[in-house]
Amino acid sequence: MYDVVIIGGGPAGLTAGIYAARSNMKTLLIRSAYKPSLITTTDLIENYPGFPDGIGGFELIERFTQQALKFGLALVDDDILAVAKTSTEGHDAWEVSTAGSVYQALSLIISTGTEYAHLNVPGEVEFTGRGVSYCATCDGPFYRDCRLIVVGGGDTAVQEALYLTNFASSVIIVHRRDRLRATAVLQDRAFANAKISFEWNAVLEDITGDSVVKAVRLKDVKDPGKAKTLPVDGVFIFTGTIPNTEMFNGVVDMDAQGYIKVNAHMNTSAKGIFAGGDCTNKLLRQVVTACGDGATAAFAAYEYVSVLKGTSYDGVKTP
Repeated sequence: MYDVVIIGGGPAGLTAGIYAARSNMKTLLIRSAYKPSLITTTDLIENYPGFPDGIGGFELIERFTQQALKFGLALVDDDILAVAKTSTEGHDAWEVSTAGSVYQALSLIISTGTEYAHLNVPGEVEFTGRGVSYCATCDGPFYRDCRLIVVGGGDTAVQEALYLTNFASSVIIVHRRDRLRATAVLQDRAFANAKISFEWNAVLEDITGDSVVKAVRLKDVKDPGKAKTLPVDGVFIFTGTIPNTEMFNGVVDMDAQGYIKVNAHMNTSAKGIFAGGDCTNKLLRQVVTACGDGATAAFAAYEYVSVLKGTSYDGVKTP
């Protein structure tokens, strides 16, 4: 029986682990064995305070992990199958079933993050791993001197397009609007990069090839009857994210997109379950906001468990 089980090993989960373990809570963090935090696939993070020259996502997560372990966090790599309510010694509790074990806790913190959304266009599934990718850091080095397209217009898409210019001969950013959504500094870098060009008001309609990707067809959103085919060697898709929350259906309330609803204290609709980070319904999904969510969720869980145990500072006996 743990005081708190944290589900998810990204910035929110690891920050929650640091705060919970440092508060002498018996804390377990379960991180996915096959879905790493998206931040680990980010080549460079420039807007996390304290790193003026930037830091790689994988390195930042490794630093978070080592800091949490130093305070006594228990860590396992496994994947969640189900979450169910249970009880212990007259207290409400939660049971977490994974592929390898079953854990019980007085409280849970959900910080499962998101994964990249798919376009669901012809050829996308067939060529995934053979020219279609969702991670420039992972796959960029395989495309030296190649012609690539990046689909998307936000920060991630532009950041990854810039990274890909280290390898590719040319990178085309395909965006459904006539201007980018990315922050100004990233836009300026993209416009100044001679290897980057743009296809505005365009959407990816089809991916074709033989054993690997050879070409894509783009449709003009302003003139649906107008299309063009571009010869390319690789397609990188960064058109948003979807939350990793399907295993919590029926356990906590979510919005229409599947993001977990939380209040300012990171409480969910289920007593004893808190959530934070990119899997929650929030305005800004960044490392720095995920860390704040994780700290708040850990403190809220600490107060909740203290009340259950009758050890809260104000002497309240029931949560």
